[in-house]
Amino acid sequence: MKGYNGKILAVDLTSGTVEEIALPAQILQEYIGGSGLGAFLMAKYVDPDCDPLGPDNKILFLTGPFTDTKVPTSGRHQVVTKSPLTGIYGEGDAGGSFGVYLKRTGYDGIMISGQAKHPVYLWITDQLIEIRDAEKFWGMDTYQIGPLLQEETNRQAVMATIGPAGEKLVKLAGVFHDNQDARPAARCGMGAVMGAKKLKAVVVYGRKGIELNDKLALTASLKKWRKQAVDATETLGKYGTAGSLAGIEQIGDLPIKNWSQGSFTAGAEKIDGYALVNDQHFSSKYYCRSCIIGCGRTVKIIYGREKGEKGAGPEYESLAMLGAMNLVDDLVTLLKANELCNRYGLDTISTGSVIAFAIEAFEKGYLTSRDTGGLILKWNSAEVLLTLIKKIAYREDIGDLLAEGVRAVSAKLGEGTREFAIHVKGLELPAHDPRAFNSLAVAYATSNRGACHLQGFTHLLEKGLLLSELGYESPLDRFSTENKGRMTKDMQDLMCIFDSLKLCKFFLFAQVPLAEIARWYSWITGNKTDLAELLKIGERIYNLKRLFNLKCGITASDDNIPRRILAEKRGSGGAADNLPPLQVMLADYYQARNWTDGIPDQAILKAVNIEKWW
Repeated sequence: MKGYNGKILAVDLTSGTVEEIALPAQILQEYIGGSGLGAFLMAKYVDPDCDPLGPDNKILFLTGPFTDTKVPTSGRHQVVTKSPLTGIYGEGDAGGSFGVYLKRTGYDGIMISGQAKHPVYLWITDQLIEIRDAEKFWGMDTYQIGPLLQEETNRQAVMATIGPAGEKLVKLAGVFHDNQDARPAARCGMGAVMGAKKLKAVVVYGRKGIELNDKLALTASLKKWRKQAVDATETLGKYGTAGSLAGIEQIGDLPIKNWSQGSFTAGAEKIDGYALVNDQHFSSKYYCRSCIIGCGRTVKIIYGREKGEKGAGPEYESLAMLGAMNLVDDLVTLLKANELCNRYGLDTISTGSVIAFAIEAFEKGYLTSRDTGGLILKWNSAEVLLTLIKKIAYREDIGDLLAEGVRAVSAKLGEGTREFAIHVKGLELPAHDPRAFNSLAVAYATSNRGACHLQGFTHLLEKGLLLSELGYESPLDRFSTENKGRMTKDMQDLMCIFDSLKLCKFFLFAQVPLAEIARWYSWITGNKTDLAELLKIGERIYNLKRLFNLKCGITASDDNIPRRILAEKRGSGGAADNLPPLQVMLADYYQARNWTDGIPDQAILKAVNIEKWW
């Protein structure tokens, strides 16, 4: 098949050996690449019972057929592993340029197993593969290490790195790419997996090109649709993902004060994307490779006496979870908090969530100043936010506990804290409230990596996005439950395809027909496929991940969301009185999936050709 190198690189850090694993055309046709290929490789090579921080677990960096093509927003790759935070399937989608240069080394991905005896990094080009000593880099943050690794390798090299949080096996640690551009695969604790393997970084640089099956047809189509895509995403590019933060607050979607408060109007206006663009610290827009949108932000901040340094600015999720969740409405504080998370290598969503949980636990007497090194935990405090970020990254006093994540902290502090421990399957909720969009309740409950809006992106259809090719030709009532289970299933299958082709989720806003995207895949690979066949592949991928999780021990009882979201009304704002009826939608979802008690029926496993995995 065209569009691929047809092989991945397998590295065993225990033995120091490397080998190539061929990717047969049939496997690429059945799983595409990226997330789908990750699901196949996890099922084939990873024991679901393995210790996520042990040598038998693997971490994979995978590209897709769209990576390193002219397809807009395709400069992406997938990171896949068994999560130490949740104990189940873990993955993250990252932008930047790492995936492009990884593919140019001649490999479609890397699968890393084992544990090195001392810190190492991988240096991979289209000419050589080396496991190099990284002792002198151990302890450095993700901003510091980049230029030094480029001096040792190639000044144009790009890298995936961990910061001190990953080294300390913090279960909120992510993998960060492209130095200070800080493109993260942040969720699920994948940075801790690298830390456990003593793997400080993966550095890549290659110049191999990929042959396309019908470059002329692809080029003509891309030219035809480019202007529409640019125009349709103009606002997102101008104000970034946080441009809608104040509007999100108005409709009741913004999480506030550990999901307990309904409104944060004045605060939201101070920290949204419009405020950031007009702030003196805003520097420029940032574009991932092949991107036409430019929703990323670059900032240069001066915090107190600290000298300003350019780096990645905060996205919506970061401003919401570090800011509104903790009632912090000072933009400069949040710019600094985001920078610290990037430097230390922390997921801003889980970090903001566990800090908010700790503040509420402190208020209710489950934590005291003896636990926190004398720090009084309170809302709207720059000191508390910035101090706890560092404590978590370095596992200092209370940070050692918070580094385990909300579920583990709640289990430690006692049964009473479960009422405000907001997670699904161990993964803290992202910054969208199911009380504002009913579909998010079933999407979070059934997401294969725990609470995740991106694995379904269902709330877009409840905000007005139309996908007539899937049968959604008019806006959906966000407070209705009708067909929300089936819609969630349809969107999860579609998002599996985006994550496998390697296409940014925001390309949905470009209003390019899904059938045209299917044609791009055919022109790139030579595998003539239509939208219906792609969606069937998405269904195969989603079910295979579910099988992996079932073998990890999850049951239908885990397909749930926190009581606070199900039973406590927000009380004010744009979703003041709605509570999502999860069980109604979950029954619809199971029926649409052909699952019984959360387990895929043999008929659906046979239909998508994965019965051998169960």
